[in-house]
Amino acid sequence: MASRIQKTLVAGLLAGLAAFAQAQDKPPLKILVGFPPGGSADALARIVADALRNDFSSVTVENRPGAGGRIALMQTKAAKSDGQTVIVLPSGPMVLFPHVYKKLDYDAVKDFTPVSLIANFQFGVVAGPASQAKTIQEMLTLAKAKPGDASYGTPGLGTLPHFMGVLLEQSAGVQLNHVPFQGGGPANTALLGGHIQYKFDVVSETAELHRAGKARILAVTGARRDTQVPEVPTLKESGIPMEATAWFGMYGPAGLAPETLGRLEKAMTAALKKPEMRERLTKLGYEPVGSTSTELAAAQRADLARWEKPIKATGVQLD
Repeated sequence: MASRIQKTLVAGLLAGLAAFAQAQDKPPLKILVGFPPGGSADALARIVADALRNDFSSVTVENRPGAGGRIALMQTKAAKSDGQTVIVLPSGPMVLFPHVYKKLDYDAVKDFTPVSLIANFQFGVVAGPASQAKTIQEMLTLAKAKPGDASYGTPGLGTLPHFMGVLLEQSAGVQLNHVPFQGGGPANTALLGGHIQYKFDVVSETAELHRAGKARILAVTGARRDTQVPEVPTLKESGIPMEATAWFGMYGPAGLAPETLGRLEKAMTAALKKPEMRERLTKLGYEPVGSTSTELAAAQRADLARWEKPIKATGVQLD
């Protein structure tokens, strides 16, 4: 009897030690998001967190909104290079802000370690009740007839939607009137209220309004039509030589050890192969990717170069 009890105790102890060892092998992971709960960045980060739970002892998402994502970026920069703190963010702070801001408290290339490209997404050129345009060509014809009269709203100066508008101006040879708002919500309200004629927005944010007939997506900015609104042509299909997309990526602080980066990279690559994760991302209007650190670094370099000319052409410089 005693021997049986001893064996049970020993077995329990060994199981406990094994569980402890496994927990030690799986560190915790904190994912920072530079935007408030409920938005697209937050939703995507939480999908990523759910897909990574088996790879870490715990996965938490912490929202650190403010300054267009820069507050969370600074916290990532200051974090220990142990692979336990990462950030999930859209490409703007990594490829636009270096050209837009006179002084940044971070170097978008040197201060961070790329981990994985999560998903691509595109924007829509959206017309509201104040516009008579039913197609992108009608919009451009109206804009050329009255240069500077066609107004488009965005979540703010220096944002991706702002420079999508700038790129359309340059590609189509028109002059538009940019109206910055304090976020996408106010811009949407102004569009539906007839205070502005157009806006540039992530397709998933406007697809329901389009289907309900409250707004019209005239064209999408990517290489292919968006599955949410397959009837809407791309800009290139409409004869406009413009193609522009954005992406979400995961970054850690600079100096991640190769084995630490490899663990994160492997976990993300596996997560983005999971059908349930890909389905959830697709429903939000994203094109799941999953990539190596090297591939994300290459995408960042390419977009840094791509956006330099159109941004400099505007003369926009923010403090």
